[in-house]
Amino acid sequence: MLSERPVNHQPTTINKMTIDFENITSIPKLIKDFLGQKLDGFQNKVFDLENFKNQIVEKQNSFSDEKREVLYDTIFSQNQESQLSPKQLEFLFSLKESNTFTITTGHQLNLFTGPVFFVYKILQTIKTVEFLKSNFPDHNFVPIFWMATEDHDFEEIDHFKTREHYYEIKGNSGGDVGNIKIEDQYFIQEFEKEFKDNLYGTELILWVKNAYKKGNSHTQAIRYLVNQLFADYGLLTIDGNSKELKSQVKDIFKKELLSNQLFETTKSQREFLEKEYHKVQVNPREINLFYLSETRNRIENINDEYQIIDTDLKFTQEEILDELENHPEKFSPNAVLRPAYQESVLPNLAYVGGNAEIMYWIELKGHFESINLPFPILVPRNSMLFQEEKTFRKIENSGLKIENFFENFAEVLNQKILENNELKSLLAEKEIELINSFSQLKNKASETEKTFSNLVEAEETRQLKSFRRMQKRLLKAEKIKQSERFDQMQNLFLKVHPGGNWQERVFNFSVFYADFGKQWIDDCYKKMNVEKSELIISPI
Repeated sequence: MLSERPVNHQPTTINKMTIDFENITSIPKLIKDFLGQKLDGFQNKVFDLENFKNQIVEKQNSFSDEKREVLYDTIFSQNQESQLSPKQLEFLFSLKESNTFTITTGHQLNLFTGPVFFVYKILQTIKTVEFLKSNFPDHNFVPIFWMATEDHDFEEIDHFKTREHYYEIKGNSGGDVGNIKIEDQYFIQEFEKEFKDNLYGTELILWVKNAYKKGNSHTQAIRYLVNQLFADYGLLTIDGNSKELKSQVKDIFKKELLSNQLFETTKSQREFLEKEYHKVQVNPREINLFYLSETRNRIENINDEYQIIDTDLKFTQEEILDELENHPEKFSPNAVLRPAYQESVLPNLAYVGGNAEIMYWIELKGHFESINLPFPILVPRNSMLFQEEKTFRKIENSGLKIENFFENFAEVLNQKILENNELKSLLAEKEIELINSFSQLKNKASETEKTFSNLVEAEETRQLKSFRRMQKRLLKAEKIKQSERFDQMQNLFLKVHPGGNWQERVFNFSVFYADFGKQWIDDCYKKMNVEKSELIISPI
């Protein structure tokens, strides 16, 4: 139980260790190639000071003072209920200045922020701002959190997990999740039971009660929580569900309706990704827009009519263009069109995202070029792993290294089980002897009749298969013999990867905040190196 852990200590001062993404088996090859500047056309979109210098010029030349005014007014209006910190106000006012640029990340409105990587990606965004200010002191940089308020898949955001519990909330799905009102508060009672005895549990309980008051929307809840966590760093939130902001992208939405702009302009890149990497992260539709009413529904052109799927609504071309002109707020971009919307309304230089996000941004460069919109620098976010010191000691005592848990762990286990095994060495030795013997036989057999030569090759194949069977049976026998050690190593894997997944994708930030409070947030911030995409591992 978390409440049984010591609560009067601060995070350990033991140095962090890191693993480059290049050395982690599960990091997609596309991300590794992007970071290694092996992806043609994207060498100038990786984290590099010269790239930022050029990006500043490109964005400054394309982002008008009028857009800055709209952006300032929108963020100011959306945050009227919040008491902004001095740093937030400083950043907000600076958005009006032509030498101010944003660094952006975004996420869904997960219940109580969802998995803890929510915190990591925001901290990396904030620290990137600090890094750029130290290198370009004549410019201003502002961290932005883009709230995905218009998503409609409520089941994706209605839960979070701690070490002890799985929490979820009920709500009416189908419409944009940001406007769903809080009615179900049962999870708060359970949350209070879990954390009431932790040092910073009272603070967490207060936050969850304030954020998820009856009648609050999920947008209000996440904005409140983000401000509690990051206001002192100056982070500003923005809700893209805004008539004023969408009015600036009517031309992009119009091209989407009339000429399937995104679908057509990304086709060659998607074909390349499918051929080279055997995967396209997101396949765009011909029209990548939704229509917002009581629900959020796809728009499709069927028989020259624009139909709102799963409703009775239909528009002629003239009618839907009139609707777009007069009510742009009713049109909602999907995940692959949102980047163009976001980059149109922000003086943005870089986007910080998870690997899956970065992979679908990589699909979109052709679309950006077709609408004359600067494509941002892409930053695959850092990952973080926190473990108790006793877990690190157990790993060391087991003969494993922490790096092993981010390799092919099944292979690592097999190697460990057969490490220094005399019979394994003997089998390998005899297998080599067998191969050498058959090599001599095949050389001589080639001088005689072909059917005999074929017989020799077939016999070699049969005997080598026997060796492979013996090796497999040896491994199975050693797993039984060393079952206790085998189980210990598997249990350590589940300590590092709860439920078989990365820790940051399972646990909510409350797991760590409950014992360490904002010191833990500061600790994460200090340990991040924004110039590299890496896994940062720390005792706690």
